[in-house]
Amino acid sequence: MPEAPKEYSVAENNMKKLEFIEDVTKNADEVQVRVLGEILSRNAHVEYLKRHGLDGQTDRLTFKKTMPVITYEDILPDINRIANGDNSPILCSDPISEFLTSSGTSGGERKMMPTIEEELGRRSLLYSLLMPVMSQFVPGLDQGKGMYFLFIKCETKTPGGLPARPVLTSYYKSSHFKDRPFDPYTNYTSPNETILCQDSYQSMYTQMLCGLYQNKQVLRVGAVFASGFIRAIRFLEKHWALLCHDISTGTLNPIITDSTVRDAVMRVLKPDPELAGFIGSECGKKSWQGIITRIWPNTKYIDVIVTGTMSQYIPTLDYYSDGLPLVCTMYASSECYFGVNLNPLCQPSDVSYTLIPNMCYYEFLPVNKLLDEKEQRELVDLVDVKLGMEYELVVTTYAGLYRYRVGDVLRVAGFKNNAPQFNFVCRKNVVLSIDTDKTDEVELQSAVRNAMTHLLPFDAHLTEYTSYADTATIPGHYVLYWELSQNGPTQIPPSVFEDCCLTIEESLDSVYRQNRVFEAIGPLEIKIVEIGTFDKLMDYAISLGASINQYKTPRCVKFAPIVELLNSRVVSSYFSSKCPKWTSPGLKQWANVD
Repeated sequence: MPEAPKEYSVAENNMKKLEFIEDVTKNADEVQVRVLGEILSRNAHVEYLKRHGLDGQTDRLTFKKTMPVITYEDILPDINRIANGDNSPILCSDPISEFLTSSGTSGGERKMMPTIEEELGRRSLLYSLLMPVMSQFVPGLDQGKGMYFLFIKCETKTPGGLPARPVLTSYYKSSHFKDRPFDPYTNYTSPNETILCQDSYQSMYTQMLCGLYQNKQVLRVGAVFASGFIRAIRFLEKHWALLCHDISTGTLNPIITDSTVRDAVMRVLKPDPELAGFIGSECGKKSWQGIITRIWPNTKYIDVIVTGTMSQYIPTLDYYSDGLPLVCTMYASSECYFGVNLNPLCQPSDVSYTLIPNMCYYEFLPVNKLLDEKEQRELVDLVDVKLGMEYELVVTTYAGLYRYRVGDVLRVAGFKNNAPQFNFVCRKNVVLSIDTDKTDEVELQSAVRNAMTHLLPFDAHLTEYTSYADTATIPGHYVLYWELSQNGPTQIPPSVFEDCCLTIEESLDSVYRQNRVFEAIGPLEIKIVEIGTFDKLMDYAISLGASINQYKTPRCVKFAPIVELLNSRVVSSYFSSKCPKWTSPGLKQWANVD
């Protein structure tokens, strides 16, 4: 990290960033009109716009009347042309500099989003807003370091020679990150070389080592997703003795073979037997409750995403941290970076993101089932969304996506000046379905949470899960794969797991329960898998090209090899022994039918 320039002022920089947020949110619609005009004027003669009849027009009304709302499949032929080396202006007048790949962990396939060099500047802008916002709530964060576990994935190239890699890999390997100017808020315990190491084990080991060695300087800890941070803590559980040896002796384990990583770490590491003894004493205790605040005593908060399906990790994070605040700072995707959380110390259930109006042009597709068909087709502008309503996000970007359905469902939670603030609800395309039932990610998560109460008397908890719509049986049925951790001595009887199955079914919607009662769907099944199964699942996903930094356990799996992997590690299986309750006007109640 370069030295601070003499004229650098943290307070002045923070004030400028907060003034920027104030300005763009007050003038949200004016900024949006300008953004759309810029996108359409600079791309006026690209093939895609001309193909759809928009040839040079830049006004919003014409754009909305002319351009279709699309999904990834609609532009896949164009993406394939670019990937295969067609350099003509198909989607964008600027050259496509690379493709950003989605994590692709459920269907075994990755989407490739086109991007341009200029987008790195917009991503950097959004990152630069996070700590000025955070510093309003937690002062003094510029006086220490952040311990963040950040990783890259080895990139591939398309047939035409363009890089194809996850968005975070793109950012970390860019000059915007590697050669970033002084900023006390991007002063990390991990040297750049450890983050940029392609070997995930060596990267994790050395990042943890550097974080332990600088434990008193750490003011905040985190990773991208909650699951990634917990993986780091579990890595410490397995390897603390080796790490303590390195700290005590000031040497680096020979398993770290990357010479650039070794050189970077050895510039940090010096022998410290006292610190090694302290860490070893804490890690050797039977209970790991509060381990984060015990080893890193000055930590103010944990910076991870805990919204959506990541919410299941909240109890584990609370256990390891003794209840430190869990902070979700930003909302972004491979398509574009979107917004920031202006109230970062709120409860995880209340997290909302203010969409920054100059990142792209936003539209919103209502998903309220009470609206008529015409209303559901009409897209709404950023400043016209309604409080409490849910919308699917649709974006038009500088990099050549036009009225593209991102697939995220958002709920309007409030407003910052004229810019709306959104709760993240779910990914629209993550569902279980056997018949006419449609179970989304949020509903499944809630049902699983209800079922977990049956495990509490046995001092057991669910560490990971996923699901599968098994249509090989007649009728088809839902399968949930559970990996458990149990501290209590009493074995969990089969009847408890059967109760868990029934509780999940009782928690699902009336369409599912009706189908169950009328035998269009078979009894729900829970399969208990061996400890470590979901680590194997992640390793497999990474071997297919998923990024360790972006990886999230898929809540619904379809890809046959993934299902085979899960089934190969099943130790026991249980079915719901009764039908869930279902009531319909004019029909008797079907309740607990044997």
